[in-house]
Amino acid sequence: MKTYLVNTKSKKYPIFIGKNILIKFCKLKEKYLNNTKKILIITSKNIPKKYFLKIKKNLKNTECYTIILPDGERIKRFDQIIKITDLLSKYNFNRKDCVVALGGGVIGDLSGFAASIFKRGINFVQIPTTLLSQVDSSVGGKTGINNSHGKNLIGTFYQPNFVLIDTDTLHSLPKREMVAGFAEILKYSLILDKTFFNWLYKNGKKILSKNYNLISHAIYKSCKFKAYVVKKDEKEKNLRAILNYGHTFAHAIETINNYSKKIIHGEAVLIGMMLAARLSNHMKYLSSKDLSDIKEIYKQLKLNHNYKNFVNKKNINKIFKIMSNDKKSNGKTINIILLKKIGSAIIKKTSLEKTFFPLINQDLKNGKY
Repeated sequence: MKTYLVNTKSKKYPIFIGKNILIKFCKLKEKYLNNTKKILIITSKNIPKKYFLKIKKNLKNTECYTIILPDGERIKRFDQIIKITDLLSKYNFNRKDCVVALGGGVIGDLSGFAASIFKRGINFVQIPTTLLSQVDSSVGGKTGINNSHGKNLIGTFYQPNFVLIDTDTLHSLPKREMVAGFAEILKYSLILDKTFFNWLYKNGKKILSKNYNLISHAIYKSCKFKAYVVKKDEKEKNLRAILNYGHTFAHAIETINNYSKKIIHGEAVLIGMMLAARLSNHMKYLSSKDLSDIKEIYKQLKLNHNYKNFVNKKNINKIFKIMSNDKKSNGKTINIILLKKIGSAIIKKTSLEKTFFPLINQDLKNGKY
């Protein structure tokens, strides 16, 4: 089992990565949640029952409750938060008790937000079961829900007590979800480390085919990259914004498609990252050689960046409006994340009208995406 310590201004906490380590939850609970007498496990319908049975195994002197929610991004709403907090109240949870998120990024975001606001904050543990949540959303303390105007517009920064990443949970993960998780892994290489980019180019096919030694390394590196950024900028005042590379357009695509399974988060991020790379080249930051290398890894690993099925002349204005309402927006300007080169990102304060909008409109006009 590998361990990495996340060190932020608000809290220090460990990330545990390994195979078949769900059964270690009891010992970790005794060490990091010694005064916790009640646990609420929040999970979703697609999570195998054996996972929370492993978590419950050997728990002593602890009341354990479970709530099973529907699947999908659409559950990140206030009515689900009320359902969770009502349950916490019903069973008299106090601040020393704990919410455990067992599932993908949606469950983590929702559970973390509930934990952060119930009695102004109770203990919280992340147990991510998808590759995307293991490398991204479970680390760093961002929680949130959606509203009709966009994704994750309501939320808090709230760090977990620890993160438990069991790679065995990936056994049943569909190829589509593996690709979605790989998108975030690739993002770290593009914004922070060209050597890691080259490693992913060499090993990407094996990762997507579930070589667990390589997956474990990719998860560890991704968590390390994110922890590095979060340590320097926990509340996203500056540097942490680079983690949103490709996400402005991605979130707009997800929102316009009503968070349906037509496109999932990682797929949208792949599209957004390629668009941002093209824009970086168009604005004379990213060299044509680096852009070509990025296109090549997409081609090599069959990663889709075509967005013609999601964006058209009928919905483009609504997409622009959603992008303008992004969290990174500041009135007439927005912080967009561009690449100077593979492994190095910059934050550019500009307007969408001068950057993304002309490029997307040109794509629509030419029929090339």
